[in-house]
Parts: sequence; C-alpha cells; structure tokens
Amino acid sequence: MSTDRTAEILISPDALAAAIDSDDAPVVLDVRWRLDKPNGRDDHAAGHIPGAVYVDLDTELAEHGEPTDGRHPLPSTEHLQAAARRWGVSQGDAVVVTDDLNAMSAARAWWLLRAAGVADVRILDGGLRAWRAAGLPLEEGAVEPVEGDVVLRSGGLPTVDIDGAAVFPEAGVLIDARAGERYRGEVEPIDPRAGHIPGAVNRPTGANLVSGAGFKSADDLRAEFEALGVTDDTPVAVYCGSGVTAAHQIAALAIAGFDATLYPGSWSQWSNHPDRPVATTD
Repeated sequence: MSTDRTAEILISPDALAAAIDSDDAPVVLDVRWRLDKPNGRDDHAAGHIPGAVYVDLDTELAEHGEPTDGRHPLPSTEHLQAAARRWGVSQGDAVVVTDDLNAMSAARAWWLLRAAGVADVRILDGGLRAWRAAGLPLEEGAVEPVEGDVVLRSGGLPTVDIDGAAVFPEAGVLIDARAGERYRGEVEPIDPRAGHIPGAVNRPTGANLVSGAGFKSADDLRAEFEALGVTDDTPVAVYCGSGVTAAHQIAALAIAGFDATLYPGSWSQWSNHPDRPVATTD
C-alpha cells in the first residue's frame, strides 16, 4: 500500500487556479510572515492570489504569554475559531494556505486548522513563487470576506508538552527542525540559551524542499526521514525555534506517510527554563 499522501497535503498552482474558478472555490489564506518582518499585510496588499485573505501569524495563529511559554504558544480553539470566521471559513469549506516563504509560515495555519477539525486543508506547493512562475495573476488591495460559520474543536492532532519532549527520545525520534548551527549551539540569535534538547536529532526545515522550491517527492522524504530512524512503528515528534516551522516538518512527514507530534513550545520555551539541560554536540 502506498504511503504517498502528497495529494492530501499539497495543491499545485494550476490546480488551485482551476479550483478558484470553480463553483466550489476554496478559502485561500495568505500567511505572510518572517522573523525579520512579522507583519506581511503591506506585502499582501501589493499583490496576492485572487481572493486570498491575509492572516496575521503573530496575532491570529498564536497566543502570547510568558517567555517560559515560548514565543508562539498555540491559540485557544475559541481564538482560532473567531479568526477563521473572520477569514470567511464556513463549515465544509476547503482551505488552501500559502505564503512567500516556501510554506514555512503557511504550514502553521495548515497544522492548526487540521488539528481543529477542518478536513480539507492543503498547502500551495511552492507558494507565491510557484504561482508567479506559472504565469498566474495576482490582485492588489485588501480582501474583506463574508463572515464564516466554521465550528472548530481541539485535539485533532497530537502535541507534547515540555516534560513529554524531555523524555521523547527515550522511545522515539525527536527532530529539531532548526538550522544546524543553532542545533549545535554554535549560534543563537533569538533565544536565551544555545544548543538543543538532549537526544534530539537535527533536520533543518529547508531540507524538505527542492532547491528552495516545492516539497521533495514522498519517496525522497521518506528515505531521508528513515535515515534519521523514523519508521512506521517509531513515534516521532518535532520542534523548532517557536513551533512555527516545525509544522512544515510535520507536513513533510505526512507527505512521506508518517504521523508526527508537535512540541509547540519548542526551543523558545525550553531555553527559558534554566533547569532544563542543553546539549551542544550532534
């Protein structure tokens, strides 16, 4: 039986363009966000996929708490539902998420909506770069959708807390999705301590992509995850800096046929707890 779940996770630019022109168009969410420019509203207004609604990752896809909670704690179900309704999502709607960062930020919306019970959520493979490369049109200005009526629930996808992350490597594979130099503790530009959770293995999120474009094939991704020790019978969990790009890694694992757990607090939470040990070797 094939483990390839690409069609369940991704949609191509041409397929999205056809869907937008159909009688059953998906809700398209534009999650423009970068660490150096968290507010992407101006970029969205300057040019976006027709009908795409801007999503603010910092305020709509995250809560805010103490540093010991991490930089991007998961939003409550109520918070996310209110946001999804503002985006125009109604019961039974298909949703497509995109960004201009190779799905690094869009995957956060993909994970949250899937976890909240939205059955059909897909990532635009290659994002806006691929959309433009396909010669497809952009529109300017803000998009103000009609209020939706979606009802969300919690607990649809697994998560692990800081205590669970600490012991996860004892029985499974814990993947650190940050750049290698941060994993090894050589640099730490954001969080208070450098290094990684003891027992975690490193796979930078960018390794999921083909030369900065779309996701690698399911077969290639599966082989690469298997090389890290991931199997159908081995639990796997993922963390990153603050729980955002870890969702991209979970999407790649899903394409390859593996279900994975998210540690939402990620390194931003772990490093703010001085009692937690830190490793700095591979």
